[in-house]
Amino acid sequence: MILGLDVSTSITGFTIVDKDDNIILNGAWDFRNKRYFPTLMTKAQKIKDALLDLQTEYQIEQIYIEKSLQSFRSGFSSAKTLSTLSSFNGIVSWLCYDLYGIEPIYLAAPSARRIYGLKIPRGQKAKEVVLQYLLNNEPAFEIEYTRNGNPKPHCYDMADSIVIAKAGYICEQNSKS
Repeated sequence: MILGLDVSTSITGFTIVDKDDNIILNGAWDFRNKRYFPTLMTKAQKIKDALLDLQTEYQIEQIYIEKSLQSFRSGFSSAKTLSTLSSFNGIVSWLCYDLYGIEPIYLAAPSARRIYGLKIPRGQKAKEVVLQYLLNNEPAFEIEYTRNGNPKPHCYDMADSIVIAKAGYICEQNSKS
């Protein structure tokens, strides 16, 4: 089984796919409540506990993690945000290695989408295209909506983790052939 992670300091999405590329588990860990998760270490502890729970139920053989952003883009993340995200990504990577004995493989989001066969039309928001594609093509993918009819924030992270896991599955199949 493959574990795909979309690591973020606010919400981390996770997906497990089996040897036949079926989604076995898809969800998200929400860290936005500052009272319960005031630091990176409290968030890391939550991830550690969750990974331990997954370990008891699933035989994870490979782990794919979305590579954290490496450069600035106008109007997006600041240097502090990129640094924090990169640190957290490293902590989660170490937890995966420490708990599972598996060195994670990193995929940039655009590469994972390309491997998975998803093309983002110019001018459209990638997150929304990914979400709609999965709703149309992955029966196991279910999302929740706000009272205004919009997808809840964690749904985007769940969707991204599916793309990472599915791209990981394709990479594993290609490496076998």
